[in-house]
Amino acid sequence: MIILGIETSCDETGVALLEDGKIVVDKIYSQKVHSKFGGVVPEIASREHIQKLLPMTKEILKESHIAVGGIDAVAVTYGPGLLCSLLVGLNFAKGLSYALDIPFIGVNHLEAHIYSPFITTQEFIPPFLSLLASGGHTQIIKVNEFGDYEVLGSTLDDACGEAFDKVSKLIGLGYPGGPEIERWAKEGNPDAFDFPIPEPGGLDFSYSGLKTSVLYTYQKLIPEERIYKIADIAASFQKIAIESLIIKLKRAMNQTGIHCVSVSGGVSANSLLRKRLEELDANWVVPEQEFTMDNSVMVAFLGYKLYKLGKKAEFTLRADPRLSL
Repeated sequence: MIILGIETSCDETGVALLEDGKIVVDKIYSQKVHSKFGGVVPEIASREHIQKLLPMTKEILKESHIAVGGIDAVAVTYGPGLLCSLLVGLNFAKGLSYALDIPFIGVNHLEAHIYSPFITTQEFIPPFLSLLASGGHTQIIKVNEFGDYEVLGSTLDDACGEAFDKVSKLIGLGYPGGPEIERWAKEGNPDAFDFPIPEPGGLDFSYSGLKTSVLYTYQKLIPEERIYKIADIAASFQKIAIESLIIKLKRAMNQTGIHCVSVSGGVSANSLLRKRLEELDANWVVPEQEFTMDNSVMVAFLGYKLYKLGKKAEFTLRADPRLSL
């Protein structure tokens, strides 16, 4: 069974072909144009998706030697995300579904992230915990069964990845902020600045206070210090941002008694986070590096699981930028 996966929820255009749940070929196009704006511009993102989606689909079909008529189903992200971006992928999938007379499956972007570590790794038997940390979401989720999720904690303001982006912009680094902060942090002292660990209580997260603390610290520096202390700021911020994730994860494990943990989303690519996960008394798993970011393989992978359960979307399915689990 061959399934085409389409991902256009934000600023990555992704297309992938999976056969019986195994990757045949996949492509992703990251829109670098947003870097000069320090964040994603929705109108530009949707325009880029329109320009890239069809050529990329043709490319993967050519590389895989699979005719368009050989596709059995189309899986597509329909939320959450940027509305204008979601509409590009969803309408493209609907068009293919209608033209080829094949089913299409609507995929929840958050659910796809939860299962992204299992694209190449043995899947946990539920229940297990999922830490989803990205630019748009920071949540701890209890997975009771496939399709049965209990959100134990969420961010009250900024997502973890969003905080990385904002701090990176604040201290003059590039976008996206995660890779830039991590790169500079390797040369810095993580104990140079005593930033507070965010603690809103329970299993919820908060990053606005940490971001503000970095801002005030940076503003107090003289111009020369703002240059030669960048690495120290990056390292100190990264240390606290990651520590807040670990603290909440430990708390969730203690409260639930569950020690199987899936960690996904863009922040799961961070090497310090992976190092701290090794110190946990837990069976943990993260995605392969290329599947930490938004990608079409995880969409196709989840779409395949849903298809086997008989889950198919109707043409009345609408894009939902605020879709939750």
